[in-house]
Amino acid sequence: MRQNIIRKACRTVSAVVMAIAVAACDAHIEVPDTAVRPGHVLCTDGTALPYSEYEQSGKQAIAVVFHTDPDGETDGDGYAVYLWDIAPQAFADSLGIEQGTSADITAYDGNANTFALYDTRETASPMAEAVFDLWRYGQSAYVSSVAQARLLYAARATVNPVIERCGGDALPQVPDNCWYWTSTEVKGQQTAKAWLYSMGSGAMQETPKTQAHRVRPIITINK
Repeated sequence: MRQNIIRKACRTVSAVVMAIAVAACDAHIEVPDTAVRPGHVLCTDGTALPYSEYEQSGKQAIAVVFHTDPDGETDGDGYAVYLWDIAPQAFADSLGIEQGTSADITAYDGNANTFALYDTRETASPMAEAVFDLWRYGQSAYVSSVAQARLLYAARATVNPVIERCGGDALPQVPDNCWYWTSTEVKGQQTAKAWLYSMGSGAMQETPKTQAHRVRPIITINK
């Protein structure tokens, strides 16, 4: 008799456990996806939102995310591109001076390069000064390096529709009027040339630093 009671009790406990497990599965709670992704809108308060959420947020857009960094190879947690171009500016106002950039076309170091340009005393950088003026909006904008420009070029199809919906300047996808300064000087010719990058074709071009060309600032995302 005692053994029968124990067996029945065990079966009852097993049934209760299974019922709880099934109920737990049925009561699965959806966890919101808060990961920052290319195409999200970066706002002036530092938050990054999908466009649908941004529309309802009442926040002010400043940039669009074009790269996130799952492998830890780039600075911060990713990059966002400023919504608007800066009017054409010269890389430097005179030739003959190395301005302290890495001259490394594989380095994600636009932030350090831009500060080096701004901090050079022997010559001024109208481009760097124009970008530093954007800091009054609370975002640490800078000029992309060649490597960062490549990432932006690869993301044009993702970011352009969002840029346009936010009222910004879409990145050009045609060969005409598509050249932008990077913050990378040409290795071995740092006193005279820096790299332009084409958002129309992905090409690079060595260019005298005193020429004026368009500038598109980017921002590092730090969570």
